Amino acid sequence: MTDKVSIVSQKEIQNRIFTIRDLQVMLDYHLASIYEVETKRLNEQVKRNKKRFPDSFMFQLSQNEWDNLQSQFAATPYSDNLQSQFATAKRRTLPYAFTEQGVSMLSAVLNSDYAIQVSIQIMQAFVNMRKFLLNNASVFQYLGASLKDLGKKWFAFSQMDSLSNDVLAKLK
Repeated sequence: MTDKVSIVSQKEIQNRIFTIRDLQVMLDYHLASIYEVETKRLNEQVKRNKKRFPDSFMFQLSQNEWDNLQSQFAATPYSDNLQSQFATAKRRTLPYAFTEQGVSMLSAVLNSDYAIQVSIQIMQAFVNMRKFLLNNASVFQYLGASLKDLGKKWFAFSQMDSLSNDVLAKLK
């Protein structure tokens, strides 16, 4: 398959999955970028189809949540790309966060083959993230960290592969 969907990498998607209110979510403007639509247009479609998006599928961030999310990435050394994304996210309203189910529903309201393929890739990223968490829970517990604390951002886990290998090597 040689369509433009292959341009969106799993890593790019995973780096845009955040934990907010103990839920793994993606923000509206990140999703709009991935779906190649304007954030305004994505949110308009959601509003037109409000019945498809209950509170368990999406919610608007509070100002405190938005401020905390932005400050987390300003302090993270390997998030230059995410920092620039937040810096360019000047907006009048607070972002909306979409759960895995909300992202899945977006493919229905955006109504294009591209949106369907992108949604499939995003669903795979959510599944891979869950698998990684489950498979590495014992390493995190050995390090004395809780999954909740470590789950604040997916990219923190992307660095854990090498760390878990180091820890296992030291245990031998």
